[in-house]
Amino acid sequence: MEIGILGGTGLEGKGLALRLGLAGFSVKIGSRIRSQALRKAQELQRELKIHGSTVHFYGQENCEIVKTSELIFLAVPFERATGLLRECRPFFREGQILVDVTVPLQFRDKRVELRKLAEASGSEHLVKSLPNNVALVAAFKTIPAHLLANLEAQLDCHVFVCGDLQQANYQVVQLISKIKGLSALDVGSLREARTLEHMCALAIQINKKYRVHSSRFRLLDF
Repeated sequence: MEIGILGGTGLEGKGLALRLGLAGFSVKIGSRIRSQALRKAQELQRELKIHGSTVHFYGQENCEIVKTSELIFLAVPFERATGLLRECRPFFREGQILVDVTVPLQFRDKRVELRKLAEASGSEHLVKSLPNNVALVAAFKTIPAHLLANLEAQLDCHVFVCGDLQQANYQVVQLISKIKGLSALDVGSLREARTLEHMCALAIQINKKYRVHSSRFRLLDF
């Protein structure tokens, strides 16, 4: 499977790429500027080599990622996501899966809250910018980016997956199951993304209140 990351040069993209690389997957790192993508791909490959991995990373412009990948992670900040999807829309093709890891957060009066959107969740907002034959799956919304990016850290948590196409959800769950320390659960249709985004905001509030850094979720009966 050809895997690419839109916005792969940021912290979230780095963490996803490194964890997928350790699981044995080659990953294409996307950026607005190809030279930045190439530099980041080389940097991440050097880091993986230290951990004994021989997989290859590649750097491409974001739209090229869409042209050449089957499963694409959307890892840009939420406020840039709609514009990027519209820019890349002509290059999407039938059967692709977009994994939305963004959360529409904003900080106000020392509190974190979700942006007010016409739709109930960021994922339900972003899916409107995709062609109808491309599936959007929400995942990785409740795991801190810095934790994914720290290969010395143990993840030991669940990833909640939701989307309106069951086969796409299944493929994402199977991919996540290859990453050490993560257990994936399909929690239903895309409407559940609103709950996952609130869980992200809650985890950040817990971090702030108790002065911890890596709150995440694990269900004990699984």
